[in-house]
Amino acid sequence: MSFRDLHKPGDPFILANAWDAGSARMLQGMGAQAIATSSAAFAFTKGLPDGGHTSRDDNLAHAQEILNAVSVPVSGDFEDGFGESPETCAETVQLSGEVGLAGICIEDTIAASERYYDFDLAVERVCAASAAARALPGDLFFVARADGVMTGGYDMDEAIRRVQAFDAAGADGIYVPLPPTMEDLKRVVAATTKPVNVLAAGRFAKFTRAEFAAAGVARISLGSSLARVTHRAIFEASEAMFQHGDFSPLTSAMLGDKVDALIKQKT
Repeated sequence: MSFRDLHKPGDPFILANAWDAGSARMLQGMGAQAIATSSAAFAFTKGLPDGGHTSRDDNLAHAQEILNAVSVPVSGDFEDGFGESPETCAETVQLSGEVGLAGICIEDTIAASERYYDFDLAVERVCAASAAARALPGDLFFVARADGVMTGGYDMDEAIRRVQAFDAAGADGIYVPLPPTMEDLKRVVAATTKPVNVLAAGRFAKFTRAEFAAAGVARISLGSSLARVTHRAIFEASEAMFQHGDFSPLTSAMLGDKVDALIKQKT
């Protein structure tokens, strides 16, 4: 099944965000139908915080590494397209298609902050990115993100306004990370004709796939959540070791042969 065909409103698939080749292979081995990069999780691997600290070239190379590690479709989480101008967004889409990505998402906010692009410019950016995706020889599923609700830049009414404009501008999918409530998520779904992505993080991690399906979403992504779960394990084990001399958290480590079996495979 193609990446585009996986997007079925009311029957969402899990887009599993990986941060290196090994995590990508493990996720594929556990049943992931598609893999995505995570800009935050990738930044962590570079010893950097989230928010515009890695370059476009770095992220494209990172995506290529994951592409080479798995046989399922891969989508790129490419922040704000790595530049303000619509032309830069279009170029990022073109380069994503050239490296073989099946999808890409681009935000309307700047460097993981409350700053966001003016409405008209945000729509122009989506228009340019959508046109670039359609001009590619292969199929690239372009998702337009309205991130201002998550970052505190704007409210749900503005998010809905942007969702409708991004839909009309040609986006293949829509993504409003972490709306305040499930009812607000349903507002997003109702506001667009395009497949909607939901982020399973924070307050939305408590919901099940069945509940997201009932809300009408088509895709469930993890963002940096799985990477942060891994970092929590490192934190808690390290705290026990370095503060208390206690190595017992290490007894819950996954057996090496199971890890090896998942990492070695590339079906």
